[in-house]
Amino acid sequence: MSKIIVIGSGFGGLAAAVRLAAKGHDVTILEKRDQLGGRAYVYEVNGFKFDGGPTVITAPFMFDDLFAAAGRRREDYVQFVPCDPYYRVFDHQGRAFDYNGDESFILDQISKWNPDDREGYQRFMGTTKAIFEKGFLELADKPFLKFTDMLKVAPDLIRMQSYLSVYRYVSQYVKDDFLRRVFSFHPLLIGGNPFDAPSIYAMIHYLEREWGIHYAMGGTGAIVKALGRLFEELGGRIRLNTDVREILVNGRKVTGVRLVDGTIIQADEIVSNADVAYTYRTLIPSQYRRKNTDRRIENMKYSMSLFVIYFGTKRRYTDTGLAHHNIILGERYKDLLSDIFNKQQLAEDFSLYLHMPTLTDPSIAPEGCEGFYVLSPVPHLGSGVDWTKAAQPYRDAIMKFLEDNYLPDLQANIIAEHRIDPLHFQGTLNSYLGAAFSVQPILTQSAWFRPHNRSEDFDNLYFVGAGTHPGAGLPGVLSSSIIVENLIGNAVPARAEQAMPTLLRTVS
Repeated sequence: MSKIIVIGSGFGGLAAAVRLAAKGHDVTILEKRDQLGGRAYVYEVNGFKFDGGPTVITAPFMFDDLFAAAGRRREDYVQFVPCDPYYRVFDHQGRAFDYNGDESFILDQISKWNPDDREGYQRFMGTTKAIFEKGFLELADKPFLKFTDMLKVAPDLIRMQSYLSVYRYVSQYVKDDFLRRVFSFHPLLIGGNPFDAPSIYAMIHYLEREWGIHYAMGGTGAIVKALGRLFEELGGRIRLNTDVREILVNGRKVTGVRLVDGTIIQADEIVSNADVAYTYRTLIPSQYRRKNTDRRIENMKYSMSLFVIYFGTKRRYTDTGLAHHNIILGERYKDLLSDIFNKQQLAEDFSLYLHMPTLTDPSIAPEGCEGFYVLSPVPHLGSGVDWTKAAQPYRDAIMKFLEDNYLPDLQANIIAEHRIDPLHFQGTLNSYLGAAFSVQPILTQSAWFRPHNRSEDFDNLYFVGAGTHPGAGLPGVLSSSIIVENLIGNAVPARAEQAMPTLLRTVS
């Protein structure tokens, strides 16, 4: 039985901790904040519960698999309900496009914009199935620790046109400009630019079509609580308000951690769910890192950051034409994304994700009230934007836009509000450059080119979460926990017999 420390309690860390505890290991989670969740932290303001991070639950079977690996049933811990539509996507004039898992419904929606794109969409979906089967079912939970691992899959990646961006890939099949945006925005959900992210990420749309988008009753925080409860039932230990200052090293081994208060905790293995760049640059002295040097880390491209406003109103907005998940696209698309990712400048216009969970679950707000969060992608801190000065005007512009176009008399009805910006991602979440999704998903930073799940510098240091393979998003970070579970292996062979079959067998 190995003594394992998991640094951080985002979904990757929680999932890895549960899987390793179920395999018989002695596992302790160290979390710097006062509650579990990482980016999925829950903010409670004036009776409202606001999910701090991920709100779009895709691939719900992966949570079922996680609980089953511990011999439990997910539905005994947390309830999932499907969302319909998955998203309501608005153009800059307020015209809406809905989609869900019903192909005939989607085709009817397409006809309202460009009937000629019906056939192209069907051909697009036909190709994304093959991408999904290769990119997700076969590769997402496999480690890429050697360059030869990459060479083995290179022919398949070429065949799937991974050298094309998601936008260019979609554009081969769909000709209407707005519909191209509808079917290409998905990389933004994992920190990528649709004009840079490789076409393999077009599989996200297929994944949504196949298994739906779900909501956890009580909010995403209910999943965090359920996993924390499960972990403790398996004998795991949770230490909150416990900040790690340094990972201790002896040759090619990490031996434990030193906390901010000076306490040393020994470990046989360490799993970091902290930001990969932060883990290497801040927690491990540079003289021990021959591969993951500061220069190598700083030369990577990082995702955009986010500006998020959580707000609650004293009235309901059920008659405004909004759905649970809303994407509000501005008039500019490519140029706005270029401002965010390439020019790294804060534009005056924006595209928004507006989350309205009380449509599905009124219990997370006081009676008669509505809860929201609105998210705007913004450049990371490499842009030089001074958010101590920019935050309030940017907030005001977004809220005025929502009030003028979607939520009448909004600001007069707000009774709870909280916001986060790139400084939060850097200072509270320890994310390098305040990047909301860590390493940007581009072709040269995917699979073997992405920070590895097992460190090249240390034989017993592992990574889970957004910054390592396969990447951000709930399916990605849950897959990283499967990889680490398999790399570390069983503590007690008999316990392995209780584990769920592999992801591929589960899906098929």
